[in-house]
Amino acid sequence: MSTSAVASTGHHPSPLPIATTLGALGVVYGDIGTSPLYAFKEAAKAAAHGGAVTNDAVLGVVSLILWALILIISLKYAMLILRADNRGEGGIVALLALLSARNAQSGTWRAHLLVVGLIGAALLYGDGAITPAISVLSAIEGLKVDAPSLAPAVVPITIVILVGLFLMQKQGTNFIGKIFGPVMLGWFVVLAALGIHGIVKAPTVLAALSPWYAFNFLIHQDFHISFAILGAAFLAVTGGEAMYADMGHFGRFPIRLAWFAICLPALVLNYFGQAGLLITGPSAIDNPFFQLSPDWAHYPLVALSALATVIASQAIISGVFSLTQQSIQLGFLPRMHIQHTTSDAIGQIYVPLVNWLLAAGTLGAVLAFGTSDALAGAYGIAVSLLMAITTLLAALVAIQWGYAPILVIAVNGFFFIIDMIFFAANSVKLFEGGWFPLLLAAAVAFLMLTWRSGVKLVEKARGKLRQPEEDLIETAVNKCHSRLSGTAVFLASTPKGVPLALTQFVKHNHVLHQRVLLTTVLIEESPRIADEDRAEVIEVIPGITRIILHYGFMQYPTIYEGLQLACRQGKLPGIDLSDVTYYIGRETIIPREDVPGMWVWRESLFAFLQRNAERTAAFFGVPTGQVVEFGTEIEI
Repeated sequence: MSTSAVASTGHHPSPLPIATTLGALGVVYGDIGTSPLYAFKEAAKAAAHGGAVTNDAVLGVVSLILWALILIISLKYAMLILRADNRGEGGIVALLALLSARNAQSGTWRAHLLVVGLIGAALLYGDGAITPAISVLSAIEGLKVDAPSLAPAVVPITIVILVGLFLMQKQGTNFIGKIFGPVMLGWFVVLAALGIHGIVKAPTVLAALSPWYAFNFLIHQDFHISFAILGAAFLAVTGGEAMYADMGHFGRFPIRLAWFAICLPALVLNYFGQAGLLITGPSAIDNPFFQLSPDWAHYPLVALSALATVIASQAIISGVFSLTQQSIQLGFLPRMHIQHTTSDAIGQIYVPLVNWLLAAGTLGAVLAFGTSDALAGAYGIAVSLLMAITTLLAALVAIQWGYAPILVIAVNGFFFIIDMIFFAANSVKLFEGGWFPLLLAAAVAFLMLTWRSGVKLVEKARGKLRQPEEDLIETAVNKCHSRLSGTAVFLASTPKGVPLALTQFVKHNHVLHQRVLLTTVLIEESPRIADEDRAEVIEVIPGITRIILHYGFMQYPTIYEGLQLACRQGKLPGIDLSDVTYYIGRETIIPREDVPGMWVWRESLFAFLQRNAERTAAFFGVPTGQVVEFGTEIEI
């Protein structure tokens, strides 16, 4: 529960959630907080389009950045999108759960919506590979301001920092997380101080507070130049989607407080400071951020920038881990090994496979592009499309909640048009590097859709093989006159019918245990399910019980703990879980051309993913010494 939610339950006025707000600074605003390193520079270079930057161009660019921050981050995300929460949780997966798109039938609008949502989720993986690369690279490039001879060392130093960051993930981020907030608070203070220093040099830059400067400058440029400027200016708002994705960790109020009280003022001051510097010295366009500081502060500022960008990168990596876990729970990705790095914090997880695939993408981006200028071409296109998809899904949620469709279409439509303008502007950068995150996102989206389609085909095939419950009752009453001592838990993929493992067991052994527990894990559309609602126990006949364990998509489903909780609550009397045998079906997928389904090569890909997925027993926390597996071949 967020601090704001806790505060609302008390009887006395609660002080401002300082600790939670400070935590939000480190996790939520690390990415957008490090955008001044490269965003204004790229937008100013686009406005100069190879020549000297003019005062009108400087004022137009900084005005455009200011109003992008106000419209997209302050109004759309902070005031509008944060309202579309799923019982306190945010993010695109939470939106899909709210819209109940997961179980949509093929061909329906919800099924098409699911495809759009999965593409949005996949775009986060592309963003996750680019953000650490451009952030750390832009920080280390500050070395070139005082020592141009160090230019060849920028990429190697960046690689070392990023490799260390990905190696660190296995140890968990609990300790580092505690210093995120204070460090980022210091970072925003430095941003504001540098900005004030630049504004004092050219106070006339404050005229750009008027949106007229942005509008007037854009309409007097050639079409392709205006689009280039818009695409570069959009870099100032990348990272804004973290406000929504991390809402469940901190709560709506602390996230808004951190933005309006600290982040927005500091960012605006810094961007206007960089603009003031360019008005007094246009030659500073190569790196206006670092040239804002006094000469003696350059190297300390590089060190602080590197630390801030590592924090921004860590927040993105942790977000990708969280997204992966949610996607696995909702059946969008195959089961993977997930390590909980601490026992006293929710959501502190490490996903080894995702970590190293993300590392490969990030390091590949650094090596392939080499500079933050080149990476700026790759950055923005995935985020702008994700923002447009989020606006669309949030509008559908608002209509589902009963808001007037005309009002929703007017408000969300306005922001959707802005999102699409920025997406169109970023699309111009497709061949300059924008293909890179889109290629990563397309690969992830394709795997998600293949996995989901394959799971549906397997469940359909299981349904044809699965016995109805009445057959099990008939067998238990009339055919199994003797019973094995003890309790057997048979894992079932659905809460109906007979698990294939149980069918195999009875077929080969012609006997049943004294107690049979048919256990199914159901992942609900809610983020979390309370302990008292965890276990649903249904007596089929004496000796055979069906147990349905309900978990939210933000929770880790552990069968042993679920059964233990049911025993403590008195729902399963007389059962000793240390003396239970778990029977699990292990399926071998056989693609067939003559069976309706996907193309055979996609079925083969699904079979490969299924073979290499985390074992059912390990994923669901079944005690390893108590497991028996039954093999079944399933044709799809």
